[in-house]
Order: sequence, then C-alpha cells, then structure tokens
Amino acid sequence: METQKTATTGGATATAQEVETKSFKREASWPSVLFFIHLHILGLYGIFVTLTSASWLTIVFTLTLTVLGILGATAGAHRLWAHGTYKATNGLKIFLMLCQTIAGQGSIYNWVRAHRLHHQYFRKPEDPYYSNKNFMSAHVYTQLLSYSSEQEELLNKVDMTDLEQDKVVMFQKRFYWLLFVVLHVLLPVNAPLEYWGDSLTASIVVAFSLRYMVVLNICWLINSAHFVWGLDKSFKPSDSNSVFFITKSYWPQYHYMLPNDYQSGEFGDYASGFTTAMIRVFAALDMASDLKTISSTAVRNGLTEAVETGRAIVDCINEQAEKEQAELPKNHFLNRNKFM
Repeated sequence: METQKTATTGGATATAQEVETKSFKREASWPSVLFFIHLHILGLYGIFVTLTSASWLTIVFTLTLTVLGILGATAGAHRLWAHGTYKATNGLKIFLMLCQTIAGQGSIYNWVRAHRLHHQYFRKPEDPYYSNKNFMSAHVYTQLLSYSSEQEELLNKVDMTDLEQDKVVMFQKRFYWLLFVVLHVLLPVNAPLEYWGDSLTASIVVAFSLRYMVVLNICWLINSAHFVWGLDKSFKPSDSNSVFFITKSYWPQYHYMLPNDYQSGEFGDYASGFTTAMIRVFAALDMASDLKTISSTAVRNGLTEAVETGRAIVDCINEQAEKEQAELPKNHFLNRNKFM
C-alpha cells in the first residue's frame, strides 16, 4: 500500500499536500473585495437605469465601449500578446492597447504575466486562478485574493522577453495609470454629460459601472471558462488524450494544451466566436498576419505519431502543426472550413 508522505511542524503532522497548499495561502485583498461589491451593486442598478431613463446615445456608447474593452482583452492581451497566435501591425497594436486599457484589467504586461503563470501551473496551487471547487470560486473568489509570496517569485520568473521588446506594450506599462484614468474613467463618465446632456446617474451607473461589470465578468471567463465548457469539470490528466483533440468540441482543454491557435474561443464555441471573427477581419485588412491554427488532420496525425512512437502528444501535434502551417496559403483564414 502506498505510504502518504507527511511533514511535522511544531509538533503537528501534516500531509505533503496540506504543506504545499499552506505554502501558497493567499490573503483577501479587502480593497478589491469592497470595490467589486460596490461595482456590482452600481452595475445592477445600472441595468434598471438603462431600461428606464438612460438615453439611447448613452446605451449605444456604453455598448460600444463594452465591445471594445472585451476585444482588447481577448484579441489583444490574450490571443496576440499572451500566446502570440498572430502578428499585428503597429497600428493594430495601438488600437488593441487602447481597447485593453478601456477594459480596466491592469496593464497588458501584468495581465499577460499572470496569464502565462496560469497556463504554466494550470489547476495547481501556483495558478493565480486556481480552484478545486467550482466555477464561482475560480471566476470570482480568485480575483479577490492577493498573490502569495511564492506566486510573486514565480511571476518574476515568467519569460516576458517578447513583451519587453514591444514598444506599444512597454509604453502602456509606463503610462498605464494616466491612460486608465483618461480612457477607463473620464471618457465614459464625461461623454454622456458633456456631449448629449444625459444625467450624472446614467453616466456613472450605466456608462461606467454597468460597462465595467460586464467587461470584467466576460474577461474573467478567459481564466474560468474551463469549468463551464470543459471536457470534464474535474479536469484530470487522463482526459487529455481524448476526443476533444480531434473535434475541438471542448475548447478549454484543447487550448490549455495547444494555446497558440488563434481560433480557440473564450465563450464555448471553437472558431466561431466574435474575437476569432475580428482577428480574421484584421487579417483581411492586412493588419494581422501569420495566423496560427491547427487542423483536425494535423491533430489526428500527431495523435497517431504519439501512439506509434510513445512520445508526448503535445510535441507530436505541434510538429505536425508546424509542417502544416508552412504549407497553408497566407489567406487560409478566408476559407476556415477547408483548413480546420
């Protein structure tokens, strides 16, 4: 029978798992807790104001800023900068940087660093968004905790060389709080008051609070959606060699093992979401290039090679994907049904 490892501290005996979990114990960030409570209260009230008294211009303006913020986090911080699933012109980078600032989720640099740590230690205590409980715990609770000292050390070790060479990212990092105040706070609050005479209440609870609440919760799904759309809610390594590789039906597990596909989707559907469509639009406008993807054929070939050679599945699939990528036409994104 397997013997469970133990450790003794101050006369008390604890399992190795308990010691590991304790070493990554995180404290609640009470300013964040209080802020998010007030934000959600005002945001929910903003729904009532939207339905009763807010002007149509304010509603359209709020919707526009909401979409831009989501695009900045998903197509920008996630697909472009965290995983490098495509290349962007400087103009597109600046646009996505401004959109990501509107989202109000911290600088691109800090967001990407935490997300890369999340991928490196997915579903382990080191993961900043770790939860072994349920969706709400991963989606909300982890956002209210400060990093442990161990996580701070790991964050400092994340390879950020590519972003440190990106002038757009480093410009935003340097001037983030100025950009944040102007684009995230002053723009949505001032515009309805200044330009079409809506009320202060509508400006604060609709254009700011409701918008921010929606953007935050949708963008938090990037790190918590595996609880909703995953192959198995209690993800186990044994799930990783299954059918989702071939069908890509359950994108989260596919994404966490092969994260450099621009077509993976945050919101449940592979290759058919808004963000993926927008990346194709950017490519059609010659603002995005080198869109990386993996067809089901390459996945099947990689799985076959892994079975025959005994090598790691991910390594085999990546090799097949690289071979395929070299043969794909540059405009493959225009006919995705043929090249999936």
